[in-house]
Amino acid sequence: MLASLAFAGLVAPRLRVESDLTQLIPAGGDEASRLMTRQIRSGVASSLVLVGLEGADEGRLAATSRGLQARLQREPGIMFAQNGSTLLNPDTIGWLFAHRYLLAPNTTPAAFTVAALHADFVRLRAALASSASPLASQYGVPDPTGALPALLGAWRGSAAASLRHGVWFAPEGGPGPDGGSGAEHGAGDGAGPGGGHRAEPDARGGGHPGSDGPRALLVVRLRAGASDGAAQVAALAALRRDADAAASAAGVAHLRLLEGGAPVFARAAQASVEHDVRLLSVASLLLVTGWLTWRFRSPWMLAAIGVTVPASFAVACLAVQFAFGFVHAITLGFGATMLGITVDYPVLLVGHRKIGEPGPDTIRRIGRAFTLSVLTASLGLSGMIGSSFRGIAQLGLFSVSGILTAAALTGWLLPRLIERAGLAPAYAGARGRLPRLEGLRRFRLWGLLPPALALAVLAGLGGVRLDRDLAALTPVPARLLAGDAALRADLGAPDVGIAALVRADSPDGVLARETALLPALDALRAGGRPGADGAFDSVEIAARLLPDQATQAARQAALPDEATLAARIGAAQAGLGFTPAAFDAFRQAVAAARAGPRVSPGDLPSDLLRSRLDALLFRADGAWYGAVIPTGLHDAAAFRALFAGRPGWQVLDVRAATGRLVGFYTSQAWPALLAGGGLAVLVLLAGTRDAWRVARIVGAIAATLLVTVAVLMLVHGSLSLIELVSLQFVGGIGLDYALFFARTQIDAEERARTLRTLVTCNVMALLTFSLLCLCRTPLLRQIGETVCLGILLALGFAFLFAGPRPGTEGAGGDEARA
Repeated sequence: MLASLAFAGLVAPRLRVESDLTQLIPAGGDEASRLMTRQIRSGVASSLVLVGLEGADEGRLAATSRGLQARLQREPGIMFAQNGSTLLNPDTIGWLFAHRYLLAPNTTPAAFTVAALHADFVRLRAALASSASPLASQYGVPDPTGALPALLGAWRGSAAASLRHGVWFAPEGGPGPDGGSGAEHGAGDGAGPGGGHRAEPDARGGGHPGSDGPRALLVVRLRAGASDGAAQVAALAALRRDADAAASAAGVAHLRLLEGGAPVFARAAQASVEHDVRLLSVASLLLVTGWLTWRFRSPWMLAAIGVTVPASFAVACLAVQFAFGFVHAITLGFGATMLGITVDYPVLLVGHRKIGEPGPDTIRRIGRAFTLSVLTASLGLSGMIGSSFRGIAQLGLFSVSGILTAAALTGWLLPRLIERAGLAPAYAGARGRLPRLEGLRRFRLWGLLPPALALAVLAGLGGVRLDRDLAALTPVPARLLAGDAALRADLGAPDVGIAALVRADSPDGVLARETALLPALDALRAGGRPGADGAFDSVEIAARLLPDQATQAARQAALPDEATLAARIGAAQAGLGFTPAAFDAFRQAVAAARAGPRVSPGDLPSDLLRSRLDALLFRADGAWYGAVIPTGLHDAAAFRALFAGRPGWQVLDVRAATGRLVGFYTSQAWPALLAGGGLAVLVLLAGTRDAWRVARIVGAIAATLLVTVAVLMLVHGSLSLIELVSLQFVGGIGLDYALFFARTQIDAEERARTLRTLVTCNVMALLTFSLLCLCRTPLLRQIGETVCLGILLALGFAFLFAGPRPGTEGAGGDEARA
């Protein structure tokens, strides 16, 4: 035991454990699915955080917001933090101002006619006479056509937040996630689509959806992406510290900090999984220890388990790390639970040992059933290993390698050790009750009634329906997911449920194809005719932020030459009171734009602008993609129809794509599972050379799975991917039970010993898996519910079907060969 624990202790520090959920997402079977998962892992959204501040009046919240922004800009883990007070710094404004005529949508020949310039000069004169005179002097005089405001409007997008006290606040009276007012809102600040949810209550007092008080908003982008979960957690911790400091400086006594976005989801998932793993490891250890100590009346039973379990766990971890380069935290949690089957192996050995019997004789006596149970369980789970779903593949490899290691240690090391320790059942069971129990097998035809009813139920439900919602696999609490969805609808952020994608060989190729689509998008938004409702409220598209090279060239051509512009300015300003040199800066700017270089994506000067564009224009697999994301989508069919038949375009329905991911895995899984099951049956036939016995074993497993699936379908309406995986585990445990019940056993004492041992294993598994039903993580709860139901049925059906009818037991079989 000490050697096993020492080996596990040496392995543990050398493991690379990942908690990033995106590491487990499969690549998918089509281009759209692969692109979607790549963006989830490394796109802008993977590092974007929305922050809400509550708990004080607007003035103090505004001061807290400004203080928090200033602190976050000094944090090494933060790329930028925006609260509306300094949406664009002077250098960025200066760059946009210098390139305004190439980028602004109102740079057309009509904008530079004498009539248009005269109208602009009249508006400018009115602005110079108003309180806006400083801004009009700085920006209006050198830009009378309003190119900069038009450009900033395109970059700002469809913002829902309002600017009050110089910073962003949630719109007053907006519905919250629970129907209240004032939910968190995305700022539409040019940082890409944003959204959020209220964070879990913490030491600050948490926060509750639907608060009626004001809420200041910030949008923060972390430097680390989803692949660096530790750095994201550190950055989020820094954000909370800075929020406390800013609130204290502003005199806010009880700040409520609300956070949303993918990094917050990842942190919540990690915390949930870590909590559950601690619960499982401590509580299951205590329960199993107490149960086995009471059942065997000897602490040496725990030492026997300590020989196999730590070593098999360490070998399983090493196998996964060697194959994948890392071990995911969920694999550790779920895999450790699946390895609960290996705890049965020492129990089966000790439980079948007769007092005073040499250990090697015990393993020889039960060896055939034991070997067959190990091989069939491994073959049944091996179908998971080849899955493109990396989480499933890790679990399969973890389970198979752990099972084989535990079995080898049980067969080679434990027999001599239990003999020296004198381990054997303290009580083999009352044989007087055994005939009455085995007499139930005379009525086992009645046992066919539950699986027959299960078949009828499944037929009535239209068969087994698989839940294709990938969100069902996430350990993020459902409340957070629901809150995030409600807040995204509240803030008017782009509907990431549906997006159109265009592919080209270069970024300019993408922008050119998007530019050609803009008139059709505008018509669809307007509804196509006066008074008609549009298909969507607005749309996010890179071509509005950065025109393609041809469009920029056309805008340069639209700019008049210096002499022509000077003449038109002179005619347009006549009688308005401007000095002759008033618009010299305007003339010079037009001349510079006409002769200067055009702008490309790499020229954007700030992280904020680049983040805004990167969310809509990105590179993947050697090609460039542009995303067109509608906001406030009212007519999805019209949106899809717009792109039908357009070369290079495809519409990505995110929900359908995630469904295809699950469907793609399922289409891979069924052949592998059937192949593994077929091999297991062949192994049983070869090992037992008794077709009727194999039929009873297979019948017990089939009845167990049928009834379990029917119950799950009745309760949930569909079968999730994780429940499908859990059923494989149920099948593995059921095979153990069926094989040992099906052994040809010499006498009633041996049969009583088998029954007692399998009941011990069953209770031990129930104690472990029932804890999963208490976990925070929905995924782990599904496993617990499925396995607890399945192994109870497995024990009953294995006893009823796999065991021989009373009066047919006789010498021979494993015992005679021993």
